[in-house]
Amino acid sequence: MTLSVSEFWKMFLQAEPFVPKATQYQVWFFGNTAAMAEELGSLVLSGTKTATASLLETNIRQPDKAPIEGGYSVVTDLKGDPICVLRTTEIRHIAFKEVDRSFAFDEGEDDQTLASWRRGHWEYFSKEAAELGFDFDENSIVCCERFELLFPK
Repeated sequence: MTLSVSEFWKMFLQAEPFVPKATQYQVWFFGNTAAMAEELGSLVLSGTKTATASLLETNIRQPDKAPIEGGYSVVTDLKGDPICVLRTTEIRHIAFKEVDRSFAFDEGEDDQTLASWRRGHWEYFSKEAAELGFDFDENSIVCCERFELLFPK
């Protein structure tokens, strides 16, 4: 039996009393498949993944899913079972072609190189843009988000 998101959030608040009980939080999962959500969630828990990327245009079209600097998130698997609580520490908006190797490394995916980041994200963002009905190219703006793992520790 797994915990609900609200039960998980309550456990987080008990473990971190400095966070006000009325604090709002988002609920989301990494990627677009069950395997990706599980794999990337595991990378966060291991400390390998401390950043993630999204397209600004996607965030404009889906504002409820857009990252919030300083905001809290309960990250789940694709079924909605909670994995962890994060706090967004930084958001930078830059063109896809300007994402650097430091950010690619901090995303923690594949071999953590800029080349693999570009290949994987080109495929992912191209598919997402097509599904949402907009164009994606190397000048498209990427939301580069850094976060800290708060719970579990």
